[in-house]
Amino acid sequence: MRHLYNTFATGMNIKFFTFFFVIAAIVFNANKVYAQTCSLPGQTPDKAYPVCGTSVFRETVISSCIGGNVASTGCNNVGVTSSSSIWYKFTCYQSGTLGFLISGINAADDYDWGLYDVTGRNPLDVFTDASLEISVNLYGATLTPPPFPNSPTGCRAGATGNVHCAGDANGNTPFNAMPNIIVGHDYLLMVTNWTNSQGGSNAGYDLNFTGGTASITDPKEPHLQSSRAICDGTQAVIKTNKRMKCGSLSANGSEFMITPAVSNIIAASGFGCSNGFDMDSVILTLDTPLPPGNYTISIKNGSADGNTLRDNCDRLIPVGESIPMVVFPVFPTPMDSITKPGCAPDELLLNFGHQLRYIRCNSIAADGSDFRVNMIAGTSPVTVIAASGVCSADGLTAVIKVKLSAPIQTKGTYQIILQTSTTDNNTIINECGQETPAGATLIFSTKDTVNADFNYNVVLGCKTDFINYTHDGRNEVNLWKWNFDNVRSSSLQNPSVGYVVFGQKTAQLIVSNGVCRDTSAIANIFLDNYLKASFEATSIVCPGDLATFKDTSIGNILQWRWDFGNGNTSLLKQPPQQTYPYTNIIHTVPVQLIVTNNIGCSDTAVQKITVVGNCYIAVPNAFTPNNDGLNDYLYPLNAYKAKDLIFRVYNRFGQLIFSTTNWTNKWDGTFKGQGADPATYVWILQYTHTDTGKRVEQKGTTILLR
Repeated sequence: MRHLYNTFATGMNIKFFTFFFVIAAIVFNANKVYAQTCSLPGQTPDKAYPVCGTSVFRETVISSCIGGNVASTGCNNVGVTSSSSIWYKFTCYQSGTLGFLISGINAADDYDWGLYDVTGRNPLDVFTDASLEISVNLYGATLTPPPFPNSPTGCRAGATGNVHCAGDANGNTPFNAMPNIIVGHDYLLMVTNWTNSQGGSNAGYDLNFTGGTASITDPKEPHLQSSRAICDGTQAVIKTNKRMKCGSLSANGSEFMITPAVSNIIAASGFGCSNGFDMDSVILTLDTPLPPGNYTISIKNGSADGNTLRDNCDRLIPVGESIPMVVFPVFPTPMDSITKPGCAPDELLLNFGHQLRYIRCNSIAADGSDFRVNMIAGTSPVTVIAASGVCSADGLTAVIKVKLSAPIQTKGTYQIILQTSTTDNNTIINECGQETPAGATLIFSTKDTVNADFNYNVVLGCKTDFINYTHDGRNEVNLWKWNFDNVRSSSLQNPSVGYVVFGQKTAQLIVSNGVCRDTSAIANIFLDNYLKASFEATSIVCPGDLATFKDTSIGNILQWRWDFGNGNTSLLKQPPQQTYPYTNIIHTVPVQLIVTNNIGCSDTAVQKITVVGNCYIAVPNAFTPNNDGLNDYLYPLNAYKAKDLIFRVYNRFGQLIFSTTNWTNKWDGTFKGQGADPATYVWILQYTHTDTGKRVEQKGTTILLR
């Protein structure tokens, strides 16, 4: 809801100026405070209300506060203020369109809103990254002075556009098109009471997610997930399988009971409820410590609201649902185990979650002096240079990461030892204040790194080439994965691969010893023994002509053997021209070329050349198409040396009855499937003579006789 203020040449709008003067009043009037910075739950993106989309959300009061401008691409010239806003967060569980309706309780109130995709992002990024914006509406009716009545607003079917900015010009409306949202993505919706930011009504509004095809309702039913007793048994942590509303938990913990009832629950609080709206863990406080033993935690209707815990979709954990809990004696937490190191480890993961007694992160010496490493066998001694925990919000960890001075790249056996730190004068301390005694040890082993480099040997053949691949198998390699040309593979250490098609080949190897892995570079191997005999030759030899031959063979050729079919041979790559005796009868002569390459392989090519007795181009003056085998066709005789030829025949009326560009295509004396009448016909012959290069045109007549 933005409104252009046309009095100003800059085109800035009333809302922007009003916001500016509010800020100015706060800055320059030290005796009067109009608003505070937005920081309370629901007023900022990182403290947004979780919503499920299954009900109408009514906000009865919009607290006045000053917030920064949200980054916007569509309305960047104005800025999208977050002052006097309420933020909502939700997840898409079924892709589709999102529809929602914002209806002011006071119809004169003006509401702005923005929708943002914050999947995998810090919610506060909406202030700096405009690409998170999906849809925004800052529309407002052009009225002065404020307020600017325009309610309701939102996204609905039939509306168009994802951006509507200041004023009611240029097609801006209070409703946007329903955007498409994606399953698994997280979203923020900001609703701003612009009227309230001007000192007007803060009567609130109703927010209803309706009309779209997407689902923002979590299908997972709420249940108890796990429980654990804290230290001396005066507290227990109950974890749920999803986030629950903080408001559904009674401060007296009346939603829970312990069996056997050796202690009573006197208080309960939710993790994160001090600055948020939902929780996934509850801390129960007991009036007396629980002795070590086995217990059951059950849920029931609380005394305050008569319900169990509610999720954000207002679904309840079933009454009577229970989970077991073991209370262990209080004693130091031992080092349970060490996660098996990977290849060339420079960090060790130590596990300390024994019996759910976690380690205090602040008891871990950051310089790693709680630990040392001894080499039992191997060649790569190392020292510890740092240590840290994977710390939860309450400062506890079940894993300690020990940083080494260098990666261990060779095979060896090592011992990590817990010792008293010279930094804080203790080892490590669990959540119950128990220090793990110095001297605890864990054994771990490392493997040598591996190298996938390989060798190969090419064996050339006439029909098949072989490439023999070898890998040394050092450092206990026990897995080989070869890839040849992305079409063949092998798991052998030393495969041999045959190729019947020569040319460029590729090979790559992956090796592993069960811990370390390496991939070789791609080897490019060229099999250059491809051999193909071929040549170019004069195809038609006319009387007195010399036949020319040109070798076009492919390969590493060392020897040529020509047989010209006229009694002559040659061993030259480019042989001399040849003559052929001619007769009145056209005949063919086979010409053979045998080539031999550098490894003794041979290939043969054969072509037939035609020797003719006459190459004089002429058209007969008569023909008799009676199928007696004599003079049955009309065509240009002996047009061996003609190219780009066109031969046409016309009747006495000038009608074209035959045409061809191939002199061997002959007119059989028919027209449209019927025999042509005996008569005189005109012919035109055009061609380019191959010897002279001159264009020739001849005309004449021919008599068709029957």
